[in-house]
This record gives sequence, structure tokens and C-alpha cells, in this order.
Amino acid sequence: MAQLLLEILSEEIPARMQARAAEDLKRLVTEGLKGAGLDFADAAAFATPRRLALVVEGLPLKSESRKIERRGPKVGAPEKAVQGFLSSLGLESVDQLEKRETERGQFYFHTDIVSGLPTVRAAADAIYSAYENFPWPKSMRWGIGDAHWVRPIHNILAIFDGEVIAADFDLVKSEVNVMNPQPGTVIRANNQTRGHRFLAPEPFTVTDFADYRDKLLAAKVILDAEDRADMIKAGARKLAEAAGCRLRDDPGLLAEVAGLVEWPVPLMGAIDPEFMEVPEEVLTSSMRAHQKYFALETRDGKLAPRFITVANMETADGGTAVIAGNERVLRARLADARFFWDSDRKQPLESRVAKLEEIVFHAKLGTVAEKVDRMESLAAELCAYIPGADRDRARSAAHLAKADLTTGMVGEFPDLQGVMGRYYALHDGESEDVADAIAQHYSPAGPGDTCPSAPTAMAVALADKIDSLVGFFTIDEKPTGSRDPFALRRAALGVIRIVTENGLRLSLAKVISTGYQLQLSHVREGWENLLKVGDIMAKEAGFVAPDARLEPDSSLAHFLLAFFADRLKVQMRAHGVRHDLIEAVFATPKPGGGPEDDLVRLLARVAALADFLATGDGANLLTAYKRAANIVTIEEKKDKTAYEGEVDRALLEQEEEGALFEALELARGRLEALLAAENFTGAMAELAKLRPPVDAFFDFVTVNCDNKLLRANRLRLLGHIRAALNQVADFSRIEG
Repeated sequence: MAQLLLEILSEEIPARMQARAAEDLKRLVTEGLKGAGLDFADAAAFATPRRLALVVEGLPLKSESRKIERRGPKVGAPEKAVQGFLSSLGLESVDQLEKRETERGQFYFHTDIVSGLPTVRAAADAIYSAYENFPWPKSMRWGIGDAHWVRPIHNILAIFDGEVIAADFDLVKSEVNVMNPQPGTVIRANNQTRGHRFLAPEPFTVTDFADYRDKLLAAKVILDAEDRADMIKAGARKLAEAAGCRLRDDPGLLAEVAGLVEWPVPLMGAIDPEFMEVPEEVLTSSMRAHQKYFALETRDGKLAPRFITVANMETADGGTAVIAGNERVLRARLADARFFWDSDRKQPLESRVAKLEEIVFHAKLGTVAEKVDRMESLAAELCAYIPGADRDRARSAAHLAKADLTTGMVGEFPDLQGVMGRYYALHDGESEDVADAIAQHYSPAGPGDTCPSAPTAMAVALADKIDSLVGFFTIDEKPTGSRDPFALRRAALGVIRIVTENGLRLSLAKVISTGYQLQLSHVREGWENLLKVGDIMAKEAGFVAPDARLEPDSSLAHFLLAFFADRLKVQMRAHGVRHDLIEAVFATPKPGGGPEDDLVRLLARVAALADFLATGDGANLLTAYKRAANIVTIEEKKDKTAYEGEVDRALLEQEEEGALFEALELARGRLEALLAAENFTGAMAELAKLRPPVDAFFDFVTVNCDNKLLRANRLRLLGHIRAALNQVADFSRIEG
């Protein structure tokens, strides 16, 4: 068995692209090898700022011969069909075919043996195909070439079993160049590479992956990104502890910095004391976003006047000049931040609200000022569902929530929107409750973000997200595939988290309808277009018949509830909740009618249903339901009638069908009361009581008997089983 080693040395690859690029290189090359019939033991890919590397272990020297068998037309088929089969194989006579008996008769067959290819050739083809099909998010051309890569390539190292393979990179993509390459238009593969750009720039030869990795290390290049990250973290912690500080955990920044250096050298710098009066979020945002510095904190958790920077060099002065340069750059950056901090506070936050009229939220949804107006009204309405929420406080917080967008600080540091609004609101004398709601109204911004828990903050955060969802769905800008330019999936997940984590008994359909009515005065397309869009979305979601017409707010609510159902399945999958159970409950009308739109009640019902189906009674009753539903569906289709009417007691001849009828009649009333009281555990216990009479019915009663009246009555009885269970959930959606 042999080893394939590939390295593409280039100018610096953006850190955000490196991990994905390494995986893509591994996927493309290994898929090419597998397509050539080559198996291998293992494959691993690596990325540094200047190189992508791949090693494939356990490859044979040659792929095995393969037998390709093709079946042709049936013996006795028209001559034209037989000749077409021969032509596709490049054959001339049926004598070159084999006749073989099959279950469907005698057919012509042809068997061809394809000899195995040398792995060297297959590997070169796979690598060349990877060059051609590499999915860089952004790429470039350079020199005289028209070939694309993320950055100009300097060298290709490609060896198989210790020998160089022809994995050349053509800069000029043309048939003329492939047949007769011109000087300087092809980067030839070889068995050499280079180390660190400054510390070890001379080329060196390698023989295999172990030799490659060891020589790179000696040449001041750490190949594995995780090893670089560990080195950065260990060095930064050591420096922090020596200064009596602690390193703030920042996995995202650590991964990014590990993609910026091949030989990490952590260094510590100081922040001028005069800047420490600026909010620490400003300091950390400036250091992190612009300079890629790590923040340190004191033992009591406050921001320390220190930072960690990571150089890509070892210097003779131990990094003194590097530290001084970074301190100088940071000083200028923080001077700007302090200027914005001082100047922004000269103007009350309230006075900035009017400037939001100059910022367009969306061409069809109005300005940010109009969005704020809607948020105020919606936040006040949401207070009815949030215990302890005050309408006036919610309105005040929503009114000021976006005002910091017009400040100099947020203009310079956009990631601080909301955060700076809180500081400025407190400076103006607003209550902490209102100020905190301003800061948290964008939350949760992701799975790892904390969820608002204070009543005012919940009201404003929900208002912001629901307004965006309703608005963009109304103008038919809903997410499609992987495209979600307005982050509506994240907004829906945010609503779900706020509602479920705080146990809010919220009617989503009512809130959506309220949000829709607020949009009417701001949407730019007009009422008729809203009616049209509402109908289209309802039909797409399958909630109305093609010839039906709903009010736009009703159809929009149906459509958005389906969207919430999809997001809820994604959210709950991480907690081990089955998606089919969520679908089954979402499809069941809530008490009083209408689609289920109370997420807390829905999840309680899903949990009870999951527990029930995990029991023997639940599993068997699900099987019986599917059997009953299948029988009724088949017979309804055959008879072209619906078996949904009342069961005739006089036609219940057998004891088992009478017992089932009585059990269903009793269960129907009890289930209705239990579900109305939200006693879902009790409802499942009531369903469990149906198992014995249902089992007995199927054991001793013949549904499709000769007596038409008895048959119809028994089919209606089966329909009652379906109806009873569907009171709890749509069992037809449960996968079993």
C-alpha cells in the first residue's frame, strides 16, 4: 500500500475559508479516487495561511479490474432494439452477446472486463479535477492566466509512493495550452515545498507525509490548525497569569487567529489607562474585530488594561518592537472610540429617533422609523401575554431601541448596536429595565446567545422579530433553500426560544395578525397586492383549496405557522425530539378550533405523546390506528364515499364491536375535557384504555363482510377510531 501527498502553496488564504477549503480538497480528491475504483485506509487534510495539504494513506499501486455487465433487450425483441444495443457497445453481431434466463424471460447480456488503472494516473486525474471544480466562495485570476484560485499559487507538491506525479496546475485553460504548454503557463508539480515565509524561506525536498510534517516544523510551520490554536492558548494564558490576569475565552477569535499565523508567537501589550473609562464592550470590539487581539480580565472579572496579540514571527528583540507597534495602532483606534463616546453623549438618545426616518429599512416596508412605530404598538400588545410586562415601559424601550443606529460609535462599530443604546439610555436617566431591553432586543442572535428573560426585554425582542417576519413574508421575501438574506430563520428561532424558555402562553396566530395589520400603513405594494400574496402563500402551504380565498392576515398566519413548525423541528432536534411528533401536534386543532399556535402547549403535548408512544400500549395503538385508517381510506376510495357518519348501535352484532363503540364514545368526551384542561398525560392514559377493545375488534370482527349495512357500519366505527386519536394528534403523520 502506498501514500499520496499533495500540497498547494499559495499567497495567504483568508482565515475564514481555510477549514472549509481543506475539507473540500479532501472530498474532491477522495471522490475522484473512489470513482476510479481505488479504496484507501484514511485521508486527512490540513490548512495553514499559505498552504492546503492532503494525505491519503493505504492506496494500492493499481486499481482492480472491474467486470461491467449490461443487460440488453429481450430475446426476440425487434431487430432495431437489438441493433441499438449492439451499437451502444461498439459490437457488430448478436453472436458477441450472451443469452441468459431471468425471472422475466430470456435476455441478451454483455460482460466486459475493464483493466485496472495505475493509481498514479488516477490520482493525477483526481487532483486535476479538484483544481477545476474547487468551490471557493471567492477566487481570482493572476498573471497571464484565466484559471481561478483563491490566491496566486506558488508551488505544487504532489508525490505518490515517493515519486512525483503529474498534478500540474494550468494557468491558461485552452486546448492549445494543454497540448503544447507555453513557458510560464503551467505550475509543475514536484517534491519540494517551503517553510515559513521569513524564518525558513528556502525550498526543501520531502519523501512522504511524516518527512513533510517534520521538516515543516523544523522550518517554523505548524501544519495542524488545532495545534496552532493550542499553542496560542497556552502561550496567552502563560502571559496572562504572569501579569495577574486571566485570558477571556473566545473560541471564534482563537480559530481565526490560528488561520492567520503559521508560527504563532503570543505577545502581551498594554492599554493606556485613559481609555479604560470607555465601555469595555467598545474596547473589546475594537481589539477583536479590527486588531484580532485577545482581551484579558482581572481576577474579579473586569476588563484588564492588557491585551494579547499573536505575531507570526520570532524577533531578535523578543517582540518589543512588535508590541510597541500594536500599542500605537490600538491607541489611535481607541482615541477614535473615546471621541465617539464623548460626542454621542452630548445628544439625548430621544433626539436621535427622528433621524431614523433617513434610514430605509426596506424599500417595500418603509424606513427604520416606521419599523420602530410598528414595534411600539406590537410590543404593547405583547405585554398581554408576558407576566409582569408594563405597556408604557415596553413602548418606551421599543421607541428608543434603534436610536443608537445614528450614533458615531455604532457607525464605527456596527456590532455594538443595542449595547451602546443601553449606555446612552442610562446616561439620559432611563430606567435599567428600559435600557436593558434596548440592549437585548436583538437577542438571541444565535444558538449560543442568551435569551431575554425580563418582561420588557421579551416584549421588545419579540416585537422586533415578529415585525420582520410578518413584513418580509407579506412582501414574499421568504427564505428559499440556503438563501435567507434577511435572517428570517434566525428570527423565527429567536421567537421560539423566547417563548419556550420563558414559558409564555402566546397565541402566535393573533400576534401575526396584529403585526400584519400594523404593516398595512407601511407596505409599499398596496392592499390588492397583499391579498394576492396572502392567497399565494396560503396555497403554497397547502392550507386552502386552489379556488378558496382567505383574508390575507389569516393566510399569512397559516403560512408563518408552517415556517415556525419547520424551525421548531430544527430547534428540538438537538434535544432529541422527533420531528414527526411536532408535525402531528401542529396539524391538530387547538381547543376551540384553529391551528395550534401556542408553543408551550404544543411542546407539552409532544412530550406526553412521545412518552405514550414509548410504551407498549402506545406503540400497539399506533399500529392499530394505521391499520384502521388504511382500511377506511382504501374503502372510501373504492366506494367513493366518506365513512364519517354516526355508527348505528342496532347494527353492532358482535360483542367486540359493541365494546369498542362504548369505549370510543366514553373516550371522546373525556379526551375533549382533558385536552381543554391541558392534561396531556391524562389524555394519553385515556388513549391507552382503547387498546384492549381495539385489539379485540381486529381479532374477532370482519370489517369487509358480505352484509353491506354491517360493512358500512363497521367502516364508520373504524373512522371513529381515527377521529378519536386525531383529537390528541394527527397520528397519520407519525412515522412509527
